[in-house]
Amino acid sequence: MTIVVTGATGHFGRHAVESLLSRGVPADQIVAIGRSTEKIQDLADRGVRVQYASYDEPESLRKVFAGADKLLFVSASEPGKRIPQHQNVVDAAKDAGIGLIVYTSAPHADSSGMILATEHLATEQALAAAGIPSVILRNGWYLENYDLRGALEHGLVGAAGDGKLSLATRADLAEAAAAAVLADKHDKQVYELGGEGVTLAELAAEVSRQSGREVTYTNLPQDKYVEFLVGVGLPEGFAAVLADSDHHAASGALYTGTEDLAYLLGRPATPLADGVRAQLA
Repeated sequence: MTIVVTGATGHFGRHAVESLLSRGVPADQIVAIGRSTEKIQDLADRGVRVQYASYDEPESLRKVFAGADKLLFVSASEPGKRIPQHQNVVDAAKDAGIGLIVYTSAPHADSSGMILATEHLATEQALAAAGIPSVILRNGWYLENYDLRGALEHGLVGAAGDGKLSLATRADLAEAAAAAVLADKHDKQVYELGGEGVTLAELAAEVSRQSGREVTYTNLPQDKYVEFLVGVGLPEGFAAVLADSDHHAASGALYTGTEDLAYLLGRPATPLADGVRAQLA
């Protein structure tokens, strides 16, 4: 069996490869691909087949997909470019005859209304149209999306109001992805994955509790949050996407419950307190 992991040079993909290895997959049965392969040279030293490929270069995808049985398709990282990039992946996977694709999507991609979900929903539809057996992992918000060390100095800022976000560690979600690729069968085609549901005010309170320093959450109108994000250096388009996600989180768009993640992990998700502690360490 050969498993291809896209985006393996990023944090999520790297975690997923490590999880496959820890679950006993022989290193030479894993193909870890990405654009900056020098970042994962250590995986190559351990026997993983590290190869260059880019979502923007269909021929590179066809080359690395040849002969593969399963694909962990980690979504691209550039909002606004994902639809053509992801179509390249789907087309190449279909041409290669890959038997299963596990794709990392967004929470409630078919109903949330988030700008972020649009490209993910289009990819889910492209997979369905291609007729490739697929499992959709609608990953909730990473706890690592929040700079908790920075929050010690500046507090948390957002536009999510009192909405609960099902925060999970990136490592948990990547481990769930590895488990999904290896599963012989699935109870669901679509999993809504998330950890403990908390408001951002509750997250700030947990940071306060563990650090012994007062950390507050400041809730801003969506447009003011865009201004804030641009002010700290984010490109305006990306800032708008994040602020839109926060706006929808206020009405539950980033709340998933914990059941699906626990099912794939075979254990409860990492408690929020443990995830916060690890970030502050």
